[in-house]
Amino acid sequence: MRIAQAQINPTVGDLAANTAMILDYMAQARQAQAGVVCFPELAVCGYPPEDLLLKPRFLADARAAVERLALAARGVTAVVGFPLAEGGVVRNAAAVLAEGRVAAVYRKIELPNYGVFDERRYFAAGDECLILDMGGTGVLVSICEDVWLAGNQVERVAAQAGVGLTINISGSPFHAGKLGQRLEILGGFARRSGAAMCYANLVGGQDELVFDGGSMIIDPDGQLSACAPRFTQGLYIHDLELPTRPPRPTPGATIVHVAAPAAPSGKIAAQTRAPELNTEDEVLAALGLGLADYVRKNGFGKVTLGLSGGIDSALTAAVAVSALGAQNVVGVTMPSQYTSGETLSDAQLLAANLGVELLTVPLKGVYDVFIDQMRPALGPGPLGVEAENLQARIRGAILMTLSNRFGWLVLTTGNKSETAVGYCTLYGDMAGGFALIKDVPKTLVYRLARRVNQRAGRELIPASTIERPPSAELRPDQKDTDSLPEYDVLDPILQAYVEQDMVLDEIAALGLADKDVVAKVVRMVDLNEYKRRQAPPGVKITPKAFGRDRRLPITNRYRPGWEGQ
Repeated sequence: MRIAQAQINPTVGDLAANTAMILDYMAQARQAQAGVVCFPELAVCGYPPEDLLLKPRFLADARAAVERLALAARGVTAVVGFPLAEGGVVRNAAAVLAEGRVAAVYRKIELPNYGVFDERRYFAAGDECLILDMGGTGVLVSICEDVWLAGNQVERVAAQAGVGLTINISGSPFHAGKLGQRLEILGGFARRSGAAMCYANLVGGQDELVFDGGSMIIDPDGQLSACAPRFTQGLYIHDLELPTRPPRPTPGATIVHVAAPAAPSGKIAAQTRAPELNTEDEVLAALGLGLADYVRKNGFGKVTLGLSGGIDSALTAAVAVSALGAQNVVGVTMPSQYTSGETLSDAQLLAANLGVELLTVPLKGVYDVFIDQMRPALGPGPLGVEAENLQARIRGAILMTLSNRFGWLVLTTGNKSETAVGYCTLYGDMAGGFALIKDVPKTLVYRLARRVNQRAGRELIPASTIERPPSAELRPDQKDTDSLPEYDVLDPILQAYVEQDMVLDEIAALGLADKDVVAKVVRMVDLNEYKRRQAPPGVKITPKAFGRDRRLPITNRYRPGWEGQ
């Protein structure tokens, strides 16, 4: 059987464009003499559609799109994900389109409701597996989570029915290391079911999520036969040797006969595995794709960001240039009385290295007027943190003014370590439309910056930017370590608390730092939930990101591991 994987990048809600894209890929698959072409989960409407699924007209329009696609399904059988409204509920479904009609519909059985997934909010679970009898070969149709749970109904049916192939259409979002996790899970399903697997995954950015593709063919022994390139849209063709044994009738499954695909003339070259990416390269790819799609799908032309001479803004700018082109990135330097000559020079050098336009808007004059006007309200005495935050807020106002004037999207430059502990200013450095590196820990920021230079073969990001101790430069001789532990200490504590849900005494027992240091970090994370609720979206690259992944109450007095509780 020649099978095609359409690893496509739909846009949520753009039914017309998504339908046109699916039609185009169906035609390409037919031209390649594929008998079956598989599209990702909810490809018709884009994934995840969230509360669009609560709109009856949206569901009706999606169903109408499926009917239009069915008319074009001649000479190739297509498996296409879509939302199905029936009997007063909504299903996450896969339509099997063949011979100009909807030949069958499968309703997803396993609905994930953890991490970024809220499927039980929107969907009712199916209870019947779908097996296609394609000329004497059994093909099981499944959707994403259906194959992630060992020993479930879908796996039992696949084994008992003796299918030769499991098709899994998926919308599996990226985090660093996710490809290996998928291979382990899919390989286990293939071994236990005794069937090869065609796994077709989504690609593209959608708000905070990035889908990395990496569609796979797994043999019945659970070994990887082919893997499509990641972070790239395309059609990938495979010739599979499948057993010609009719599927056995099995409880919990419906068998639908579909015409056997015509034998292709000749064989295609064996598909190879796409090169594996190291952590730095896959994260850079995810950040770039997430930004590019956020800009493109939301109708922006250019982005702007403050270039402080620090490593966070430098990395953000470098990723933006790689994703959008230097002509679409505008840097703004906003020096204050505390900006050192070294950081200002590095900001100018970075802009020159990247080839981006650099605007200079001095801060001091605006700041002085602001303080002069507020002094009666502030009263006498020296200024403190309010003056530091005011500088950050003036910078935010400058960037947003440029955004209003020219229609540019403002990128914020805070990293996950800062966001976690609240080392950021509301309506200041948090002001913007997209927080590109909000899920990138500071220690990883340094690794990514070095990798950017290594890949370029030169210093795009100045070495002095990477080597200089980080500072907000909002008061004389300020360093991040005045307020925070060293990032090599801070990031492991944050990983344990935020991503692994460990509590204070458990983290202290790891020996990462003294208990009082751990307690300070944990308290800072808890106290700054209100700030994170007001932060712009940004690309998820860790197993648990702030926002869609981690949702804690702002008003919260649970303190396990603290003295007296």
